[in-house]
Amino acid sequence: MRYWFLLLCVALLPACGRAPLQKPVDAEAFARETTPETSGSGPSSLIQTVTPADIPSKTPAPTDVLAAPEHTAAPEISAEALNTSGLSNEKLSWYIVRNQEHLPPRGAAEMDISAYGGYYLGDTAQKYIWLTFDAGYENGYTSSILDTLKEKDIRAAFFCVGTYIRDNPELTKRMLDEGHLVANHSEKHPSMPDIDDNDILDQIYEPARRYKELTGLDMPAFFRPPSGEYSERTMYITKEAGYKTIFWSFAYQDWLTDDQPGKDYAFNTVMDNLHNGEILLLHAVSSSNAEALPDIIDAVKTRGYEFKSLLDLP
Repeated sequence: MRYWFLLLCVALLPACGRAPLQKPVDAEAFARETTPETSGSGPSSLIQTVTPADIPSKTPAPTDVLAAPEHTAAPEISAEALNTSGLSNEKLSWYIVRNQEHLPPRGAAEMDISAYGGYYLGDTAQKYIWLTFDAGYENGYTSSILDTLKEKDIRAAFFCVGTYIRDNPELTKRMLDEGHLVANHSEKHPSMPDIDDNDILDQIYEPARRYKELTGLDMPAFFRPPSGEYSERTMYITKEAGYKTIFWSFAYQDWLTDDQPGKDYAFNTVMDNLHNGEILLLHAVSSSNAEALPDIIDAVKTRGYEFKSLLDLP
C-alpha cells in the first residue's frame, strides 16, 4: 500500500523548474555558516588537479521512485523537564582541521559532542560518505540538485529551516517522495546558545510540526545547529528532545550567493578532502554545488565510496 501511495504522490507532483528567490527575514543569519580552517589549510592549498573530464560518465540506471525512508518520532518534552543547572552555556563554533592525506579531520576539541548524541563523522573504518545539504531559503537550485540525486540514485539528507518547509511545501514533499531525509535545522536559524530553554525547544519542535502537518509523518530526529553554534546546554537540550546533533567533517564557503567560486572549484575542493566516514555539508543555495554535483557523485563512486543514510549512524 505504501508503494502505491508513493507512486501516486510522485505522479501528482507539479513539474519543478527554477524557483524564485525567497529569502526569509533571517537570511543573513543563515549566511553565517562557518567552517574555520587551521594549520595552514586554507582553500588555496586544497585544490588538486582532478578534472570532471577524467570521471567516467556512465552511472547506474536510476529507479523510478526511491523508497521513502523510515522515520523516528522525537517525543516532545517541556522545559520544566530539563535540568540545565551546572551546564556551561559558553558559545562554541564547530570547526574541523583539514589535512591533505584524505584522513578524517580533527573536530573541535572544546567539548565531547558524542556525550550528547553529537556526530561529525560516521564509520571511519569504511569508505562511507554521508551527503547532506542545508536549506535555509530557496535560491532556485534545489530542483536541479534533486534531479541529479534521482538520476544518480543517491539519497541525501536536507537540513531544512522551518520557514523553508512553510514556503516550499512541494520541494519538501519531493525530497521525501524521492527517498531523502528532511531533517531539522531549527525554525528561524538563531544562534542556539543565545536563546532560553523554552525557545530552544520551540526552535526544534516547530519545524517538526510543520513537517508532520505537511506529510503526515514524523520528522527524522536529526538536528544541525544553525551556524554550527552550540554549547553544552544546547547539546543537552537537543539530546533530551530526542535528537542526534549532526555537525560535519567537510564544508567550505559555498553559501555566499553573490560570490560563488564556480563548478571546478567546488568539485576540486570536495574531492581533495574526501575521507572515510565523511559527513559532507553543502548548501543548497549554491549554484556551484548544483553544477558540480553530478561530477562529484561520479568521482566519489569511482574512488570506491558508498553513500549512506543518517539512519545508518549508530
